[in-house]
Amino acid sequence: MNHTPVLYHEALDWLSIRPGGLYVDATLGGAGHTRGILERGGQVVAFDQDPAAIARAQALGLPNLTLIQANFRELVPELAKRGTPQVDGLLADLGVSSFHLDDAGRGFSYQHEGPLDMRMGQGELTAHEVVNTYPEEALAEILFRYGEEPRARRIARFIVEHRPIHTTTQLAEVIRRATGFRSAGHPARKSFQALRIYINDELGALEQLLRSAEAVLKPGGRLVVISFHSLEDRLVKHFLRESTALRSLTKKPIVPSEAEQRENPRARSAKMRVAERIDGGNP
Repeated sequence: MNHTPVLYHEALDWLSIRPGGLYVDATLGGAGHTRGILERGGQVVAFDQDPAAIARAQALGLPNLTLIQANFRELVPELAKRGTPQVDGLLADLGVSSFHLDDAGRGFSYQHEGPLDMRMGQGELTAHEVVNTYPEEALAEILFRYGEEPRARRIARFIVEHRPIHTTTQLAEVIRRATGFRSAGHPARKSFQALRIYINDELGALEQLLRSAEAVLKPGGRLVVISFHSLEDRLVKHFLRESTALRSLTKKPIVPSEAEQRENPRARSAKMRVAERIDGGNP
């Protein structure tokens, strides 16, 4: 499993890992950040709602690693159950992982044939249900709000007119027709993003994670968040601006180098923000 996440060295450096310290990787994924923290002498509690990610990490047999199959919105109660209510650092690498995108059966990619699923965990709501049962107005709202798709109403109308839609490539083709094949990048990108965010309540979970960071970080503990679209980055920026318990350490987000962007096109939209728990701050 040679998976190197975006902004790998920058994230670990800003996390300011100390040997023996306890750190949370809120988004285990391919265990890239987790292994980096362990190699620098830290202990890790890693969260992932995807059982496949947990199984991959278990197979590595890494020491000083506790794995928790849960959404990171459960951070506070899960840490409390294990007698570790406070930690030295928290890292979150948001969005869909390479494993999800490359597995056509998960239904995240508009480029590969697969079922309309898009669940990161084991929730009941799927993209198939949303696409095939939601009314046109509700679909348009989802596409506009979570995908910032300017053609949301037209796409929603085309989706309703072409139902039932059963696969990712069928949906992508409907969106291509709705947009008249004119788009910067793939015309289905924003719509697929919107459906994924809605189905997994990603923004709600992120806000809960930020509030949890205020509670679980020790004074001086670092929060490192890597986001991949403007909705996430905007939420993090505004939360840190208003927080009385966290002090932002990055006036502007840190972005991948040109070399990293060339080597990994998925890194191009990444932005990283860092904050530190204030001694005596009120969560």
